Amino acid sequence: MKSTNEYLIPFIGLKLGKHQFEFKIEKKFFDDYNFDEFESCNIDVTVVLEKKTTMLEISFKHKGTVNVPCDLTGEPFDLPIKGKIKLVVQFGDEFNNDNDELLILPHGEHQIDLSQYIYEMIVLSVPHKRIHPGVKDGTLQTEALQKLNELQVKDPSERELAKQIKEVKKEDDIDPRWDKLKQLLTDK
Repeated sequence: MKSTNEYLIPFIGLKLGKHQFEFKIEKKFFDDYNFDEFESCNIDVTVVLEKKTTMLEISFKHKGTVNVPCDLTGEPFDLPIKGKIKLVVQFGDEFNNDNDELLILPHGEHQIDLSQYIYEMIVLSVPHKRIHPGVKDGTLQTEALQKLNELQVKDPSERELAKQIKEVKKEDDIDPRWDKLKQLLTDK
């Protein structure tokens, strides 16, 4: 991902205290990362940077929707997402971003690129299993759902019958030698 000036925050000229930044994230942001799981998105990101004498504390919050396909039906829908993360920025001899919550910048740095943190925060807030709300409440009607409903065993008596057939088969499969051993127990 190339760095864009939109997400670069020059902290050297900021006064001590809290500073708030607002970002509107759309599909183009994820296209720059070659991330194509979202058909579209509309996410508001709020970043609060607190500048202290020896470090920076950054709080990220996001809320919005991403358009994704349903895992069951393949139908696209707008999935609401939200999340937040915190980042502490300290200054040291060399750049180090090995820790998720701590970033070490070289002493001469004067700006920070927030785009990677915004990207990770949003992608990680999307659940692994994405189910259309119409599937949960029964209002969505698609060919895939109709086929799933057709193939589903509906009558509980059919399930019970299948269970009884399995039990009968198990009894028939008992080795006759076990019967002789059971007689030993009862012959006392």
